[in-house]
Amino acid sequence: MGSFIFLCNMRDKFTIQDWAVEDRPREKFLERGPESLSDAELLAILIRAGNRDENAIELARRVLRGAENSLKNLNGFTFEDLKRFRGIGIGKALSIMAAFELGKRCQMESTPAMPQVYSSVTAAAIVIPLLKDLHHEECWVLYLNKSNKLLGKERISKGGLDTTVVDVRIIIKKALQKNACHLILVHNHPSGNRYAGEADKIQTNKLQKAAQMCDIKLVDHIIVAGENYFSFADEGLL
Repeated sequence: MGSFIFLCNMRDKFTIQDWAVEDRPREKFLERGPESLSDAELLAILIRAGNRDENAIELARRVLRGAENSLKNLNGFTFEDLKRFRGIGIGKALSIMAAFELGKRCQMESTPAMPQVYSSVTAAAIVIPLLKDLHHEECWVLYLNKSNKLLGKERISKGGLDTTVVDVRIIIKKALQKNACHLILVHNHPSGNRYAGEADKIQTNKLQKAAQMCDIKLVDHIIVAGENYFSFADEGLL
């Protein structure tokens, strides 16, 4: 009987693994994003494990209470300050301090100015170095904000000698994720022929219509052929 009571008491202490999957910090982070986690849950991911009496979140809460529930105060803790908390050893203390140091360096890092794509010449200067020497076709997209400043450039697909896939759904999805207002579609012709074919015109029209439905403007489609290029906008095709 005594052994039975002892075993039951051992199960009175629940670990994070006993929680519903959607409530566990790591799974919650992956499913809902980091902004959905509390300070204690984020700290629990860093320290990874609790101790014999506390799970990782309970330990994280105790550490935060020791810092008056202030991340700024916690950032000021020294290695020795952190080690005074039972359950925080060398590895956990270093993980916490490293995370704050990375955050500090991120804030100090200067943000490079976004180039402004104001013409086909500017766009071509960005993409020709990427595509001019390829022996296969690739589809790229330049994502721009309302002022035509470059938010990013991404390869959408990689094809064969004379064809590549223009996946409209992927392009629009990425544009929405980046809050882009304008797009420039880009692909190359390894043959050296810079002129647009009928398939190129059909794909351009298809993307233009899909973008319009999401209040996004396709401002150009550039075909790279070696050092030369063809611009749909310059040729009055957009």
